[in-house]
Amino acid sequence: MAEGGWFSRLKAGLSRSSGRLTDSIGAIFTKRRLDDDALEELEEALIAADIGVATSAKLTADLAKKRFNKEVSPEEVRQDLADSIAEILEPLAQPLAPDAANHPHVILVMGVNGTGKTTTIGKLAKQFADDGKKVVMAAGDTFRAAAIEQLQIWGDRTGAEVVSGKQGGDAAGLAYEALQRAQAHHADILLIDTAGRLHNKDELMAELQKILRVIAKLAPEAPHDRILVLDATTGQNAHAQAETFGQMADVSGLVVTKLDGSARGGVVVGLADRFGLPIHAIGVGESAEDLRAFDARDFAKSLMGLA
Repeated sequence: MAEGGWFSRLKAGLSRSSGRLTDSIGAIFTKRRLDDDALEELEEALIAADIGVATSAKLTADLAKKRFNKEVSPEEVRQDLADSIAEILEPLAQPLAPDAANHPHVILVMGVNGTGKTTTIGKLAKQFADDGKKVVMAAGDTFRAAAIEQLQIWGDRTGAEVVSGKQGGDAAGLAYEALQRAQAHHADILLIDTAGRLHNKDELMAELQKILRVIAKLAPEAPHDRILVLDATTGQNAHAQAETFGQMADVSGLVVTKLDGSARGGVVVGLADRFGLPIHAIGVGESAEDLRAFDARDFAKSLMGLA
């Protein structure tokens, strides 16, 4: 698929977020100098776009260094902000890159229910399978029958093997069995779904840690990636989830979904700035093609409504 097509979809997906920011910046900077009042209003607009308090302060301070007390147009402000945002994001834009030396490369996927975690696993499985990789998926969210069924649908669609057990069964035992099977069948990738019931955090932490322990018995280096899926529509709540899952299972990277349904796309910038975790991919729609490797500059331009 042409990159132009993806950029158009990214821009369309972020249109609610960028529309809000473009309107706010336009209202602040029509025939106006960049003075203290303008900076304060801009900071409030960035916070309202879910960029976060500390990151919004950093972005406005960057802008003040370049343009304080000068006449600026809304376009100049948006361009400068896009450049500063890209600087924050660029070191963290790291596509998911399974290592062929791992047999298989194990990817543990976490996230609260409703973030699009299971769908993300299915989309990743399709992308890996399309790339000629042999994929196994483990339906480790054993509490949700819908999650198990969803993975089976993606398994049928992609030709990937799905390892599932009975509803409410032991997730760690299932992960162990899936890894045994992936090893025996010489799979390239094992994707493990997990439960996301944060209301009983202690149980969830115990379950995740048990999964990590049993996997390590078969493959000491696994899981090779511990990915947290976050839903952009939850805004600042995504920070609390990143913190909680980071404590529970040492998250190694993020996937941010549902950017197309949100006016809170700025949350990606705040998350990157605060946690410094790699952002592997973002989702702007339902199809497998709508989950793509994260490109910092494209994202920054789209968020600021720039072509």
